[in-house]
Amino acid sequence: MSNLVLELRQGEVMIVNGAPIRFRTRSRIELTAKARFLFGKQIMPPDQVDSPARRIYFALQSAYIGSDAEREGGLESARHFIADFQQATTSDQVRAVLDRALVAAEEDDCYLALKLVRRIIQHEDAVLGKTPNISIATGNTDRHAEREPRHSCL
Repeated sequence: MSNLVLELRQGEVMIVNGAPIRFRTRSRIELTAKARFLFGKQIMPPDQVDSPARRIYFALQSAYIGSDAEREGGLESARHFIADFQQATTSDQVRAVLDRALVAAEEDDCYLALKLVRRIIQHEDAVLGKTPNISIATGNTDRHAEREPRHSCL
């Protein structure tokens, strides 16, 4: 992995290899080794898991940044939640995006899987007429990173 430079705001949280880090000041950091990480609006707290699409996201998040035991369980939960969502939806496009997300997760690219599921969260919110209560639905954190890395799940 080539180096990745991230800009983080004061108070923002980043999880690196399962360990949460809160930044007390605005910081610019450089990751020089492979790491499983999410930061800022990419992290979904458990209290925001209030819909089927968010359950998928949270399961994939656990598969990506959880402990060893949580990662395997998270991927298994994601498989189950994706199958349930695909069975319930009438949208072929949603099914296709969920297929791509599951393939990405099983190929050890949970970051891509999470990015795809953020699109499903947006779709779900629109269909349900729900105002997004979390910023993760937009998933736009590109302003923080100088380039988007390939991340792995397990």
